[in-house]
Amino acid sequence: MSADDAVEALQRLGLSSYEASVFVALQQRGEGTARDVAETADVPRSQVYGVADDLAERGLVELVESSPKRYRPVSLEAAHGQLEQRLEREQDRAFENLEAVRGAASDVGDEGVTTLRGRHPAQERVATLVEGADERVMYVSPTADQATGAVAESLRDRAAEGVNVLVATADDALDERFAGDPVRVVTMDGEMAEFTGRTLLVDEGTVLLSVIPDDAGGTEETALWTADSDIGRILGQFISAGMERGMDRGESD
Repeated sequence: MSADDAVEALQRLGLSSYEASVFVALQQRGEGTARDVAETADVPRSQVYGVADDLAERGLVELVESSPKRYRPVSLEAAHGQLEQRLEREQDRAFENLEAVRGAASDVGDEGVTTLRGRHPAQERVATLVEGADERVMYVSPTADQATGAVAESLRDRAAEGVNVLVATADDALDERFAGDPVRVVTMDGEMAEFTGRTLLVDEGTVLLSVIPDDAGGTEETALWTADSDIGRILGQFISAGMERGMDRGESD
């Protein structure tokens, strides 16, 4: 990796162009004056003083009291820790602000249809929708890995609170996963064995449907969901009827 690559990487971690350049230059030199740094980095000498002082305040540079003043970088281990802590603080601050911004609308039902992409977002959305169930949950999980973590916990929690929770699957492993829990698991063979996406119905009008391309390895999931909406109630009727027919066929077989 070149010095330019190192500067670009540090910029992606939140340092300004000048800050990253000064820090990399000091790592190259080990120690130096503002003139030394300016000769190594593409930073005007007049800017080095303020930038180095800022880096010192962040714990990335040490000031050597001499005439002229000299600068010394902290160890890479110390710099790594300082940048990691800064990123964590910025992340916490960003999500605190986002939570405050969305708080006013967080309890409003979604009358539209929303698209999301990725396995993790789909898992999180399923868990969140299940947590809002008052009466029933019908969840089609063709494979056991679609009912893990937060999804499985949400299903158990709502069932324990008296919500009618039904999980339909083609994977026998879910029988063991929910053994002893008030979650009803129905194993359905046939067409479900070839279906990779998931289906969720919560109460009457909250629905999530997803698809996973055959060649995606289970990661490139695309889901559509709607909460407590007219279109959700229409889809819910089809889902409920389809589940009942599927279970009837399974019992007759």
